[in-house]
Amino acid sequence: MTNQPYGSYGGGQEPYQQPQAWPGQQQGYDDPYADQQYTQQWQGQTWETQMQPPVAAVVEETSYLPPQQAPVPEGVSGEPEYGPATLAGNSRVTDAQRARAEGRSPVIEPGMQPAVLTALLGALLAGGAALGTYALLVPLVVLQGLTAAGWFRLNGMWPARQGIALGFLGSLVADVALLVSDRSPGAILGTLGVWVLLSLVLQLRSHADPDERMYGLMATVAAAALAITAGGYLAADADAVTVGAVAVAVAMVARALPLPTAASVLVALVAAAGAGFAVGGMEASGAGLGAGAAVCALIGHRVASYDYPSRFVHFTAGVALPLAAAGPAVYVLTRIAT
Repeated sequence: MTNQPYGSYGGGQEPYQQPQAWPGQQQGYDDPYADQQYTQQWQGQTWETQMQPPVAAVVEETSYLPPQQAPVPEGVSGEPEYGPATLAGNSRVTDAQRARAEGRSPVIEPGMQPAVLTALLGALLAGGAALGTYALLVPLVVLQGLTAAGWFRLNGMWPARQGIALGFLGSLVADVALLVSDRSPGAILGTLGVWVLLSLVLQLRSHADPDERMYGLMATVAAAALAITAGGYLAADADAVTVGAVAVAVAMVARALPLPTAASVLVALVAAAGAGFAVGGMEASGAGLGAGAAVCALIGHRVASYDYPSRFVHFTAGVALPLAAAGPAVYVLTRIAT
């Protein structure tokens, strides 16, 4: 049989293959691709050799110098370094967790812009109360919607459309019950009881883990309670709503001034009492109502500042919680004064 050259065979016969030689070994023929073949197979650098660490280095590190026990040179930390606390958060450890570990308070206050929005919403409440019940209802519904949405985001639960919709729906039902019952406060309590039961039933039907279901239940009940009890503005007298809303507006702007915390709180209370005294007909009851509403508003402001909230939290919960927390106080303080 006549030997055919490498790569040119026919008749269905298998080709004749020259035995492979080690790199550098002289072959009996010249193959233009031989050098590239051996270079790729033996001398070339592949993805594995580039990306994978040498076996000896891995063995040495894991066997003799474990990272947990190896001495760290002075000035070099074995843990990843993080910058100062920010609103953006961190994928490894949250800003709040790092603040607690460093002994700092995990609080970022909303600032002047949310305070101005709170003041604007408070002015709309005061103006709506002066115009009539249905005029008051428009800014009140906006306040209740911001309260329900902001509370879930403040608790790190987002998106939570079902819980937000449930809390907001509860506030609307309470508003309608107030209008039908001639603004009786029993409508708020009755709606709140029904919505707590409804939230419990919905969470029991959830397939989430028990801890997650409990956390969702508490957030849903709290959001619904805050949104529903904000209807205290609708149950209170129009003059009391005007005094309380103006006092909260003034208190939040004063609280956002660049002063030490204790000083700004004191200034906010004094300013709210003065605003209540002026709007309330120069009477002591107006000053007391303004100061009481401001105390509840400052509590809501503090809650909205806790645990390194985001900018979205500041413009929802930071705007709404001060006014929502003052709603029941306006009604209660009015009844006490009268």
